[in-house]
Amino acid sequence: MKKITTGRDTMNDFAPKFAQPNDNVLFGEAWSRADKLSAGDRGPITLSVLIGSGIWDRPFVNHIRMGKEHGITEAEISEALTLILAQLAFYAGCAKAWAALRIAKEVCHA
Repeated sequence: MKKITTGRDTMNDFAPKFAQPNDNVLFGEAWSRADKLSAGDRGPITLSVLIGSGIWDRPFVNHIRMGKEHGITEAEISEALTLILAQLAFYAGCAKAWAALRIAKEVCHA
């Protein structure tokens, strides 16, 4: 997996102490442990958290794109989101499920 520098790229000049753990811990340590869980498996977990939290902007879109970069097909993204959203629709609300699917469709067809 390529080194992720999103935190430093976007926040290093403003909040470097936030950027550092984002890149070093979240992506550098947690996401890099492919021998424990593949990036393809980590993606749906992350999408679940983002959807449940109502985060629809850059992180959600970027994680869908990262999934595609890791070889996850559009059909697999759709199926993972369908499963995630079937659960979340009951626990987090149907509006979040519809919004997530709409955005994922846009990203996959971009």
